[in-house]
Amino acid sequence: MLQDNLILEHYGLNELNFDTIKSYRDRFAEVKPAHPWNALETKEFLYKVGAWGKVRDTHKEGVTLAGLLLFSEERIITEVLPQYFLEYRESKGNEEWTERFTSQDGTWSGNIFDFYFHIHEIVRNSEPQPSIASSLTEVLINMLIHADYNGEGGVILEKQPSHYVFSNPGLLLVPTDSVFSNTVSQLRNPNIVKLFSLLGLCERSGSGLKKVKQNWSLHHYKTPAIDQDVSMHRTVVMLSLSTQERQVSSSEKDTYNTSIDDSGNNFKDVEKYQNTPENDVEIDSYNKNEYSYNKELIEELKSYNNDVNSFNKEDNYYNNESNSYNNGVNYYNNNHNSYNNEQGENSSNLVNVENIDTKLWDIAVLAREKKRLSPNQMEHIILELCKEKPLMLKEFAYLLERTPDGVRNNYLTKLLRKGQLQLKYPNQPNHPKQAYLFNKKDIEK
Repeated sequence: MLQDNLILEHYGLNELNFDTIKSYRDRFAEVKPAHPWNALETKEFLYKVGAWGKVRDTHKEGVTLAGLLLFSEERIITEVLPQYFLEYRESKGNEEWTERFTSQDGTWSGNIFDFYFHIHEIVRNSEPQPSIASSLTEVLINMLIHADYNGEGGVILEKQPSHYVFSNPGLLLVPTDSVFSNTVSQLRNPNIVKLFSLLGLCERSGSGLKKVKQNWSLHHYKTPAIDQDVSMHRTVVMLSLSTQERQVSSSEKDTYNTSIDDSGNNFKDVEKYQNTPENDVEIDSYNKNEYSYNKELIEELKSYNNDVNSFNKEDNYYNNESNSYNNGVNYYNNNHNSYNNEQGENSSNLVNVENIDTKLWDIAVLAREKKRLSPNQMEHIILELCKEKPLMLKEFAYLLERTPDGVRNNYLTKLLRKGQLQLKYPNQPNHPKQAYLFNKKDIEK
């Protein structure tokens, strides 16, 4: 397999698509406006980001394989990678494609950078829920950065009314049952990862697909499924848009509401999954034989139960010293018995996920995706959330994926002081059900 840092000495700037390079640089400058690389000439900029390489011994230089894949054109890419192929196709459930385009169309560059943003626009316009669109582009970016572009079959995204199927050449570099819980990233194409991560489109934490599973669970969709075709050397990921069919009893709902991990994931007892055939997922289009994921799902749950790392590494806040699942102690704050002892929330520090509808989840999606937001952006999100319904501190922490103390001290207190929010119980600041309301009078002023 060719490494994506391979320097192609006979491929220079003339083999690149300058419209794609401009688009990349514009997005880079938007994400990092004060970065010194913005002032560099084209070749030096490409060298810095890993798209251009220099052979020290011979003083020769040229485009790297990663640079070719992101910034060149299909005809030139296939000179180096004859099997290279990208495709998006969509149907209404019949055999005919209602929409289809490939890297061979000749109507666009055919490189993986432009392909990503092509799909990004389609998904954003066709999926009304931002959290669903975000998860789909998360899987797309994972497919593009982990594909083996020297393998056969190409990179294919297929949209059906009931599901999405992502298929790419190359087998997983980690065990299948750990994909949705893995916190260590195994990179097939480190330079491609770097090029996308510089735009804030992916991370090296290995948590991308974990967040997808969390989001799919929130929407009550069937668990995302992964199939590996060893003979064809391909990986297939299916995201179903169908909800779980099993009816949940009242006793199980209690378990559902009290089995929430510190990042907002909720799991039922493992034995219930073992006895539930509806959790087996079948990929009809790509696998002729039935493929059961029940065993993998159980192992996945065990992996989650053993994983006490927080999604929010910067805060290093949740579960630093306690295995909350094994000890039965579910809490966000390591040093307190509730999110906010000052407000007297001693009855329970758990978020009832039934109170968190998808609209609230969608409003807060930007805060969860970007751990560094400007105060104005975060305040705007908080106000939009409060316009929907009064929210408690622990609910803010869950929706925003921030520490309760940070949310209260950095944002809520200031919004109260400015009169944009008000307390549900203003005369009882320590009320156990204290919540924050949007102050409509502030708009009328």
